Amino acid sequence: MTIELQMLAWAVVLGLVHLLLDGALKTRQRGLKWNVGARDADVPPLTGVAARVNRAWGNFLETFPFFAAAVLAVEAAGRGSADTALGAQLYFWARVAYIPLYAAGVPYVRSLVWAVSLWGILKLVFALF
Repeated sequence: MTIELQMLAWAVVLGLVHLLLDGALKTRQRGLKWNVGARDADVPPLTGVAARVNRAWGNFLETFPFFAAAVLAVEAAGRGSADTALGAQLYFWARVAYIPLYAAGVPYVRSLVWAVSLWGILKLVFALF
């Protein structure tokens, strides 16, 4: 299996861990009754770490489809290289770092790490041209 596909598989695992973390923090703040209920009632917005992890989760959902599509396109086109492997690794490891940075409310560095993940996606996309 190529490094690009390995990083895609690990990014899926990371996404699942992030989903579970987000759900656990929401449940801690809103209660088990909210979690197992129909969630029809309006609830107050999340605050603190739960809110930050939820926003980081939303950001993951925005970037992951681009990453997955780029990896699959690189694989289908047979355009994998050391550069695309690096791009996939940059995306994955930046996303790993992004979660605790956002959860802790670290400014600037968090945005820099996000830019590194974007650079990883762009390295994959550029290989297709």
